[in-house]
Amino acid sequence: MRKFLLAGISVAALAMSATTSLGETIRIAEHRQARIDALKTVVPEIEKKLGVEIEIVEYPAPEKDYMTKLLTELGAGNAPDLFTAPRGQDVADMAAAGYIAPITDEVKAWDGFDALFDVSKKLVTDKDGQIHVLPAMLNVQQLYFRRDILDKAGISTEQPKTWQELLDRAKEIKAKTGAYGLLFPAGLTWGGGAFGEGFQYLVVGSSTPEIATDDGTLNLTSEGIKDVLGFYAELVNNDLTPVQPLLGPEPWVVPKYEMFPAGKLAATTCGSWCYIYDWGPESKNPIPDVANAVGTWLMPGKDGGEHVIVDIDSAWAVNSQASDVEMAKKVLLEIGSVKADVAYAARIGNIPGRRDAGDDPEFKKLSALVPVHAGVEKGTFIKTAPGFSAVSEGVARATDALLRKETDAAGAQKILVDYVKETLGEEMVK
Repeated sequence: MRKFLLAGISVAALAMSATTSLGETIRIAEHRQARIDALKTVVPEIEKKLGVEIEIVEYPAPEKDYMTKLLTELGAGNAPDLFTAPRGQDVADMAAAGYIAPITDEVKAWDGFDALFDVSKKLVTDKDGQIHVLPAMLNVQQLYFRRDILDKAGISTEQPKTWQELLDRAKEIKAKTGAYGLLFPAGLTWGGGAFGEGFQYLVVGSSTPEIATDDGTLNLTSEGIKDVLGFYAELVNNDLTPVQPLLGPEPWVVPKYEMFPAGKLAATTCGSWCYIYDWGPESKNPIPDVANAVGTWLMPGKDGGEHVIVDIDSAWAVNSQASDVEMAKKVLLEIGSVKADVAYAARIGNIPGRRDAGDDPEFKKLSALVPVHAGVEKGTFIKTAPGFSAVSEGVARATDALLRKETDAAGAQKILVDYVKETLGEEMVK
């Protein structure tokens, strides 16, 4: 009887152990319903393959609110096991704070590593050769314009070659159609997008193509930065951009989702996601035949040269305080699969960070995204460094002052420089 009881206890203990192992939960932070839906397409396969349960924790949708909650919970030590870093500038700061577990060895040994675009690898490899995030999706940005409206008005749709040509085109649009000629995200309420969806387009084509320097300082006092802010001032002072919507609580809604589809705004910075999420057939305000009605321009440099901006888009990271860091890393790599990448591309319009996604039959159905994916090799980006979140906030403050016509380009540059010095210290600004 005693042997039977002991055997029963042993069997029960083994069963309990197996249940505990299979019942391990990995919590993943995600925001926006489209992104949550994309993640859900691969969760069952990941759970089955790794023997874990995955809990998706819904975070606030606006990026600024998402980051506020994430940083608060990371600081308190209760953030989910996996989360996304919206842009490269966020990665540098979170890594410096110790919030993100390095994944260098795991990513390089991953069967998807060789399939990553070279630019994907460069974007996530810091100066010490360490990798902290997986570049599953890329943010590929350029200029988008209403080809149908320009054609009807007899306005050239040829690629602008310089900043001045771009401004002249915007002025012609305003004069001939009455529509605003060009939108660059700006202002405090746009948050990180004021830098990521606008300012960096201009920086890489200025005389200051990089802000982070080799000695660790931030080059913000140059003539190039002043020229960039001067471009914004030209847009505002010539009434070429819709100012009032940019001062509201959700500044992207009116210009991107209402004015552009209605033809009241004819050109804007945007990314590949706009063909799907902003103006596609399933958007709230679709543009008929969007792939033909909306064309793209590369971003010209101040005095010439053309480029597409590439950045990581909500790259996946492992919480350094995760309940099981090693298991979280395994889940992270599974989220980097082609199937997951294509699911996100289909729902939000961003571009997979790996070449082989281009061969996937489901991705090929996303016809507007296929040429953007193929052009990723030609993309450029700004190197990030610790402190970049302060630069981003400083840009939002500087451009906000320009929107309100409270200052000129030199004054806006002073706002940017003063904010970063106050936040990071005088010695950090060059």
